[in-house]
Amino acid sequence: MKVRLVVIVGSTRTGRFGPTVADWFAQQAAKWADLDVDVIDLATADLPPTLTGTDEPTPATVAVLAPRLAAADAFAVVTPEYNCSFPAPLKTALDWYYDEWHAKPVALVAYGRESGGLHAVAQLRQVFTELHAVTIRNTVTLPCYWKQFAADGSWPRPGSGYDAAAKLLLDQLVWWAQALRDARTKHPYQA
Repeated sequence: MKVRLVVIVGSTRTGRFGPTVADWFAQQAAKWADLDVDVIDLATADLPPTLTGTDEPTPATVAVLAPRLAAADAFAVVTPEYNCSFPAPLKTALDWYYDEWHAKPVALVAYGRESGGLHAVAQLRQVFTELHAVTIRNTVTLPCYWKQFAADGSWPRPGSGYDAAAKLLLDQLVWWAQALRDARTKHPYQA
């Protein structure tokens, strides 16, 4: 049975680089015969920026995205680092959902200046812990990401090592996805 991987593009900023990184990562994931990849771009998901109360109806765009997240066996979050953190629209997207994240693995792919997004990764680990998700120890981080691409935007420069880092991360993510899916099937997760 294939592992369903949802890749989330966490930036909604005009002129963002996130889709380039997400496309590259999705291409890396497509090399696995046992992965089914679904890319969710938060810029087009149209989630409301303000959360509703528990007694209010769920907005339509939130309800539309929920089954795609619930069907996932694993997630890969592609995030920039802005001011030593991850973007507000990504946090809002995480907060709109709860059960959808439970007992599922999350790979983190980050890009930024010199830190390569490591500050954003550290904070996302804390958030996903609260959502009862399991973050993969390894990450793919892209320091000074604009230097890693050819003039035409093709990915990545030869010898960068990012393909190998993505392969290792995906190996670990698939292992965790299969193990946690089996566990959820045998023993439904209780939050």
